[in-house]
Amino acid sequence: MRVIQKLYARTAVLLVLLKLSVAQYEHLGYPPGYPYPEQEEYTAPQLDPDTPRIQLRLAGQKRKHNEGRVEVFYNNQWGTVCDDDFNIHAAQVVCRELGYVEAVSWLPSSKYGKGEGPIWFDNVHCTGKEKTLAQCQSNGIGISDCKHSEDVGVVCSDKRIPGFKFLNTLPNHVENLDIHVEDVQIRAILSSYRKRIPVMEGYVEVKDGGKWKQICNKDWTQFNSRVICGMFGFPGERKYNPRVYKMFARRRKPTYWDYSVNCTGNEAHLSSCKLGQAVLEKSNGTCPRGLPVVVSCVPGKDFAPTLMTGFRKAFRQEQPLVRLRGGAIVGEGRVEVLKNGEWGTICDDKWNLLSATVVCRELGFGTAKEALSGGRLGQGMGPVHMNEVECSGFEKSITECSFNKEALGCSHEEDAAVRCNVPKMGFQERLRLSGGRNPYEGRVEVLVERNGSLVWGTVCSEGWRTMEAMVVCRQLGLGFASNAFQETWYWSGEVSADAVVMSGVRCSGTEMSLSHCLHHGAHLSCPKGGGRYAAGVSCSETAPDLVLNPQVVEQTTYMEDRPMFMLQCAYEENCLSSTSSEVPASTYRRLLRFSSQIHNNGQSDFRPKADKHSWVWHDCHRHYHSMEVFTIYDLFSLNGTKVAEGHKASFCLEDSECDEGIEKRYECANFGDQGITVGCWDTYRHDIDCQWVDITDLKPGDYIFQIIINPNYEVPESDYTNNFTKCRCRYDGHRVWMYSCHNGGSLSSETEQTFPGLHSNQVTHR
Repeated sequence: MRVIQKLYARTAVLLVLLKLSVAQYEHLGYPPGYPYPEQEEYTAPQLDPDTPRIQLRLAGQKRKHNEGRVEVFYNNQWGTVCDDDFNIHAAQVVCRELGYVEAVSWLPSSKYGKGEGPIWFDNVHCTGKEKTLAQCQSNGIGISDCKHSEDVGVVCSDKRIPGFKFLNTLPNHVENLDIHVEDVQIRAILSSYRKRIPVMEGYVEVKDGGKWKQICNKDWTQFNSRVICGMFGFPGERKYNPRVYKMFARRRKPTYWDYSVNCTGNEAHLSSCKLGQAVLEKSNGTCPRGLPVVVSCVPGKDFAPTLMTGFRKAFRQEQPLVRLRGGAIVGEGRVEVLKNGEWGTICDDKWNLLSATVVCRELGFGTAKEALSGGRLGQGMGPVHMNEVECSGFEKSITECSFNKEALGCSHEEDAAVRCNVPKMGFQERLRLSGGRNPYEGRVEVLVERNGSLVWGTVCSEGWRTMEAMVVCRQLGLGFASNAFQETWYWSGEVSADAVVMSGVRCSGTEMSLSHCLHHGAHLSCPKGGGRYAAGVSCSETAPDLVLNPQVVEQTTYMEDRPMFMLQCAYEENCLSSTSSEVPASTYRRLLRFSSQIHNNGQSDFRPKADKHSWVWHDCHRHYHSMEVFTIYDLFSLNGTKVAEGHKASFCLEDSECDEGIEKRYECANFGDQGITVGCWDTYRHDIDCQWVDITDLKPGDYIFQIIINPNYEVPESDYTNNFTKCRCRYDGHRVWMYSCHNGGSLSSETEQTFPGLHSNQVTHR
């Protein structure tokens, strides 16, 4: 009996500890795609006869399909809901009535624009469990003292209620009613398309009432096909051979949905389209024209269809006029446009899904999932090229849209960004993180083919770096890498996956999948083996982005002759050229001096990789070294030969100044925390030791000056392409000039080719 009691007691303690260990990670949330808790199946509401019959829809500007102004159809007229007393419980009722799992938030004061018609509900009080908004307490339907400036909006989760069945509770057909279905898919029918990834041709099917159904092609238009292709990540649609599908439909009887679809062609999702007429089936169960809807989509150039095992192309964005920067995953980023040979940003005034979709389609993606404003994906540098952009949605390029050429008052705090729909390539299913404390970290395990079957295994950690970790986090949709681990003994992982199945991995950082990176293939080489030495990562939704101000370099450059006896500290830190060790202390060194102002334009603080306890105190300079190498300074001849060099052997990182409204967080003095806060910059003045290049042995002439920040990728960033700065430099033996300074990636490729030396930080240390 005592033994049993002890077992119960131990079990209870273990359960408590388990709950506590899980609870400490709950605040991190779960990444997109992580398994959801099971939801209850949808059951059609049973309403009392005296309950007013209404229909709901979401409307308004700058919105996704699962958010918008709440509009109510009653008494043959569309109207709105007042925000007085509205709360999250009322939003919950609205979202569930529309077929979404839950409400995320609600927004007062006509945030999605002012509606029209009657304000049907005011002073709404819901418990959250009502089956329809009409069951909630209110002043009475149609009784309100509100104006349309008080129209309420809601944001629903984008997950649909399992088994949701669209119900038109009104006897007459409601015009302009949004489409509400559980899910949508393109199902490949022909055998030649079934094995292809991505799926780009087949039946359009909707899941309604827990069952997949085809759509009758009566009244189906090219605009409808455009919307379907766009929501699945394709920029456009194309013609297909209808004869083959007609034969298939004869052999297998389709199950048709009850309604037709009415899209304008500019919707980002089928749920934003309007419900068409009810489809009256013939007695033989076919729709009036007898065929299910088929779409055939055109993939962007980076998503050409192929067998899964044969996909080996690395992702490359090479657009002449538009590009995305600073995004964590493929198809998202800050929008930058090329004008007069210089890249610049777009101001977010009037920025919406229509304009964002033009950008996405132009880049070979589908429609835009989100149009982001306020520098949400990091701030750019250089000019703001476009303001108040307005597109019809059918333009081939964002440069064809109308815009205000004067970007007066626009700062980079208002930079516009996008998140685009991209095709499902199946990459996430071939990689996993195992053993981590939360879904954002763990040992990297990959799915590979061995002897005709698919098996999970580990990745050899030899040479495993930030770039490889970045690709893993992107492939899993978990954002940026925050750490790359070469030992993972603290993560047990799956025992069956201990064997190494991939070695010699080298990534450029732009690949969509780890399998696209260079690696050894079938002939593995991993001296330490897998298990505790397998590669691991931790991922983060945000990352810093360091950018040097080129104008400051240009404006502060000068030349100084300094005696060797005054350069003892710099000599100890190897900040002088190699010939300095061969000259007496009475001689002079000629120094090219300048200030460097390094901004953090990213979404999280820049912190040194080394923990505080491992920083090294430098007696001579009286500060702690937090990074071994933070910046490199080089002078090149015009033919690309390095002729002089300098570097910051260590770095004291701190906030020198910040944008208005941002407080400094990092200070080197008194063994303080080191780093650069988002929106702040660290200025190393021209008169500080080692802020120079030793040009004592340099001959007069024209040169290229280059600065590289974070050259060894010690700290992960959202964008490494802007980590270097180049200038033209002229030295006549007596004076020195610096001009045409610019950051990497800020000029057109044609202009950049005129500057010798490196064209990207990503080829610095390979």
